[in-house]
Amino acid sequence: MRTISSKRGEVLITTPLQLFGSLLLYCRPKQTRFPSEDSTAMAKKDRAVDSDKVWVSLITNLNYLPGILTLNYCLRKVNSKYPLVALYTDSFPESGRAALAARGIPSQPVPFLAPSKSTDYTDDPRFNDCWTKLAIFSLTEYDRVVQLDSDMLVLRNMDELMDLDLDAPSVSATGNTKTSPRVFAASHACVCNPLKRSHYPTNWIPENCAFTSQHNDPDLAQTEGADPSFGLGKLNSGLLVVNPSQTLYEQIVECMESRGSEFLFPDQDLLAELYQGRWVALPYVYNALKTLRSPGIHDAIWRDDQVKNVHFILSPKPWDEIGADGEWKGKQESHKWWIDMNRSRIESERDQGIH
Repeated sequence: MRTISSKRGEVLITTPLQLFGSLLLYCRPKQTRFPSEDSTAMAKKDRAVDSDKVWVSLITNLNYLPGILTLNYCLRKVNSKYPLVALYTDSFPESGRAALAARGIPSQPVPFLAPSKSTDYTDDPRFNDCWTKLAIFSLTEYDRVVQLDSDMLVLRNMDELMDLDLDAPSVSATGNTKTSPRVFAASHACVCNPLKRSHYPTNWIPENCAFTSQHNDPDLAQTEGADPSFGLGKLNSGLLVVNPSQTLYEQIVECMESRGSEFLFPDQDLLAELYQGRWVALPYVYNALKTLRSPGIHDAIWRDDQVKNVHFILSPKPWDEIGADGEWKGKQESHKWWIDMNRSRIESERDQGIH
C-alpha cells in the first residue's frame, strides 16, 4: 500500500500506485476493478443527505465561508430540487461546521489531496487546496455530483445538469475517446490571460481560447460549448458534472502522484490531460467566469440575461470588498450581484434568528 504525503498529513490510497511504464508516463487511465454493487450500496448508507444527486462545494478555511453560505442560499432562491453538501477537510474549524449546521447545510469530510511532489504555487496560493476537489470522483454514495466552487453565484435554476447524459462509470473507467467520450462535463477555461500574469504559459493567448471561437455566433454560445479539443483543450474546474466512480478516482490519484509537479493549474490540467477528448463542453453560462464580461475579452458572447452561474475567479472576492462598517467598497458590477444576494441571505437569516 502506498500513501500520498502532504504537509497536512497522509492520504491513504486504496490501491498500490504503479509508478513505472508508459501508462503513467503519459498519464493515461489504468483499467482497474470496478466496485461491486454491494460496496456501492454500503456507501449510500453513509451519505450526508438522502439524495442520489447533489451539489457539492469544497471548503477548507473560514475565508470562503461567506461564499458557501451565499451559494447555498442562491441555490434555494432559484428553487433547485437538490441539496448542497459542503465537503470539508480537517483544516476547516468547528466554528465553520457549526455555521453550516445552523443553516441546515449538510456536510461531510474529505481527505486533503496533494501529490508528494507538486508545483510551487507561491504565485497562486489559491491552488494549494484545488487537488482536493478531485475527491468528488470518490463519492460513490451519490449517483450524480455537480461540484461548484464556493466563489460562485447561481442566478438561474440549472437542475438540468443533474440529468445531463454522461457515460456510466463502468464504461468510462475502461473506455477511450470512441467508446467513452462523456466521462464528465465542464466549461472551458479562458486562456486569454487578460490580466497578463507573467507566470502563465506563453500560449495562453486569445487565439487559443475556445471562447474566442464562438464570437461569430454568440447565440449558439448560450446553448452549446465549443469543441473540447479547440485550441489548448483546457477546462475550468469551477463546475464539474460527475458520475462518481472509485475506479476513476484511483486513475486520477495515480496520475496526480506520478505527474502532479507538471501541472500549473492542478486539478483542471490533470483532468484535461487524463481524459483528453473525453469530456463534455458546457456553454459558458454554467460557469461564467467574471472576466469574460470585460470589454474586449469575451463580452461578444456574454449576455446577462442568459448567464446561470457567475464564477468570481481571482482576487478580490466580492466579500473581501465589504468594509468594517458593512458597506461594499467595490466597483465591479458583477460583484454587486453577489453583494445583493449576500445581503438578502443575511436578512433572511436574521428573520430566522440565525446570526
